[in-house]
Amino acid sequence: MAFSTHDVIQIGVYLLALTLLTPLIGAYMVKVFSGEKHFMKPVFGKIEELVYRICRIDPAVEMDWKSYTFALLSFNFFGLLLLFLFQVMQSHLPLNPQHLPDVSWDLALNTAVSFVTNTNWQSYAGETTMSYLVQMTGLAVQNFLSAATGIVVVLPLIRGLLRKTTNDIGNFWVDIVRTTLYILLPLSVVLAIVLVGEGTVQTFSNYKYVKTLQGQEQIIPVGPAATQIAIKQLGSNGGGFFNANSAHPFENPTPLTNFLEMLSILLIASGLVYTYGKMVGSLKQAAVIWIVMMAVFVGMLSISLYSEYEFHPTYVSTPIMEGEETRIGITNSILWEVATTSASNGSVNAMLDSMTPLSGLVALVNMMTGEVIFGGVGSGLYGMFHFILLTVFIAGLMVGRTPEYLGKKIEAYEVKMSVIGVIAPSAAVLIFAAVASVTKTGLSSLNNAGPHGFSEILYAFTSAAANNGSAFAGLNANTVFYNLTLAADMLIGRYAVIIPVLAISGSLAKKKSIPPSPGTFPTDSALFGFLLVAVIFIVSALTFFPALALGPIVEHFLMLLGKTF
Repeated sequence: MAFSTHDVIQIGVYLLALTLLTPLIGAYMVKVFSGEKHFMKPVFGKIEELVYRICRIDPAVEMDWKSYTFALLSFNFFGLLLLFLFQVMQSHLPLNPQHLPDVSWDLALNTAVSFVTNTNWQSYAGETTMSYLVQMTGLAVQNFLSAATGIVVVLPLIRGLLRKTTNDIGNFWVDIVRTTLYILLPLSVVLAIVLVGEGTVQTFSNYKYVKTLQGQEQIIPVGPAATQIAIKQLGSNGGGFFNANSAHPFENPTPLTNFLEMLSILLIASGLVYTYGKMVGSLKQAAVIWIVMMAVFVGMLSISLYSEYEFHPTYVSTPIMEGEETRIGITNSILWEVATTSASNGSVNAMLDSMTPLSGLVALVNMMTGEVIFGGVGSGLYGMFHFILLTVFIAGLMVGRTPEYLGKKIEAYEVKMSVIGVIAPSAAVLIFAAVASVTKTGLSSLNNAGPHGFSEILYAFTSAAANNGSAFAGLNANTVFYNLTLAADMLIGRYAVIIPVLAISGSLAKKKSIPPSPGTFPTDSALFGFLLVAVIFIVSALTFFPALALGPIVEHFLMLLGKTF
């Protein structure tokens, strides 16, 4: 089997669909966020007003960045607490036809943190651990709310760039309601209906007991999966209803569902770039950011495809089929791998742990960049903004002028906040991975030795800090040590990026706008795009190269010598 024209067409159709839908979904989100009339307003407008009345929200009252941050953190905290209680009281709650027991406190805490931070890391098998109630009113609800939280963080950033000499950056409650009602909910309903039509499971029935051809009894887990699959993909959440995630035929039964679920991973994140450009009044700025994201995405995809299709003398056959989704094919397995690690999605339709070391390296690097290659819904764009400010700052040093971006001076405060947003998650990954690699507790969960075992540990903490949630599956993470350290890692990866973004938004809103001058470095040019890519990879390489050299890089060279782990 070789890489063929058919594979090229599949990738081309995927990239074309993403490109064509980006301005459509992006333009719609502009209307939603700007409060303009749109086709969903008559459907959910009354519900929006009702929510404001019940919660006593005045949509005309705006917040400064500290109030906005407090509202966001409070909202997320109470969601975390409620989800934790749902799990530890599961056996006493309804919609538990399998009579599943309560979830242990450490796993419940890890899962609550995971879903509230949009990570959806799962140290458990969903079909044997979580009841229908917890899956629906706990996990699926947080799929909506954590995704909405990521999206709304972009809005204060846009307002900070547009506004002058003000403390106001918007109303968190208005932003979260509109995002959920008008964007996430309608798209999820449409996708869920299509998935059900294609065969994705959606039922409240008990699990089915059947006889195999060998006469053995087998349990077939079912449940209300389609509704959760839709939002897990669109909201770049990624948590599977079943343990096998989207490799499970009940989650992903056909080539069409595979294509739509892959497309959903990047759809909103890509559209938000257009939204950003439209709202700040410069589609050229958006074009530079989007082209950078797409160029890196295609580059990473090419490396991973090459590695999987290339002949490796260590293995008898080529390409290597171990871990690939045989129903969908190698190309779609790799395309999903690169898409899910470019976004903070983490869903899988193949086994990442079984792919070649270079493919594993691509997945790790995608996340180690801060997942700014499209990234999660909202989080990819505001994560990219940290790198944009660093690039503007470096460019300003080169030309000997105070850095500027879209008419706002970028000073020490903004640069410091961006450095925190970039460094804090990276430090968490390296510190936690180092501790796990040298302690008996951390090493006791490994199934593989050598560099591959280290890669499993490094991948887990990278995935958690990047709020991705995918895993190298050879690591048993359902221990007190990993549940607690990964939970801390997820919290740092989420809020050590969000809080600096909101602080920057407040600072920018207070500034005056200054007109461009002959010395202003243009940020809507190909040169700036090149510098942006360079800054992203230089920062990531300086931070993570030693760790990568101990894991997938050395494993690749050992594999060429016939050594596997």
